Amino acid sequence: MIRVLLLCAALAGASAACAPAPTSQTVEVVLRHSHFEPTTIAVRAGVPITFVLRNMDPIDHEWMIGDAAFHVRHRTGTEAVHDTRPNEVTVPAGSERRTVLTFATAGVLSYICHLPGHEQYGMSGQLTIR
Repeated sequence: MIRVLLLCAALAGASAACAPAPTSQTVEVVLRHSHFEPTTIAVRAGVPITFVLRNMDPIDHEWMIGDAAFHVRHRTGTEAVHDTRPNEVTVPAGSERRTVLTFATAGVLSYICHLPGHEQYGMSGQLTIR
């Protein structure tokens, strides 16, 4: 009887470990009170991620995701609207935008709103890619 129980436990653990990896993921990011919710997100490398960006504020925001060098360029950028690149999204007041990104390698990126004063107010977050 004990052998049967041990075999069942081993098989249950093996089947969980062999579960298929997700083929996609959806992450909701709410923009409220000039902050992102959540401020930390974890995703898998190589999996398409659909980001649903919901701006609950009465003012426009942007969701810019990239490494430190990317954010240095955008802090002094002159583009008023970002809608042509999937990692640079303008989210008008009271609206929802969707974008899909696939991150090839593990690492850590930041997402920030670079509209004047928003980053200084705390409108930033961190994405960890596993």
